[in-house]
Amino acid sequence: MNFFGILNSINQTKVDVLKDDPLAVREYHPFMINRGLSYFPDTCLQANEMNKYASIPREWQFYFLINTITSKKRYSKWHKADGETKAIKLVKEYFGYSSEKAKQVVDLFTSEQLKSIEEKMNKGGK
Repeated sequence: MNFFGILNSINQTKVDVLKDDPLAVREYHPFMINRGLSYFPDTCLQANEMNKYASIPREWQFYFLINTITSKKRYSKWHKADGETKAIKLVKEYFGYSSEKAKQVVDLFTSEQLKSIEEKMNKGGK
């Protein structure tokens, strides 16, 4: 059983996957399940309740969600971080910065400076 199978069980099928597969408890990640449920207006309140009571056992959280959320097909695109631009990748590689740090400082460079960095980082080849 994977994460999306557990989420599908909560949203749509209402099958008790924790009873059928004892190892499914390890696949139940409360933060990710709550994130998946937070995209919909009819499930965001239950997800918020589980965020407030994150210290209770995973099984209890699963049973609360499976019994309080109505059965319905819910599909949404998962939000992902913005893609890195070429300039951010250059700054990261040249200075050894993390993605966050590179995003903060990339605006400090002029286009000429970025071209110079790109020339220095050119490794040749195709």
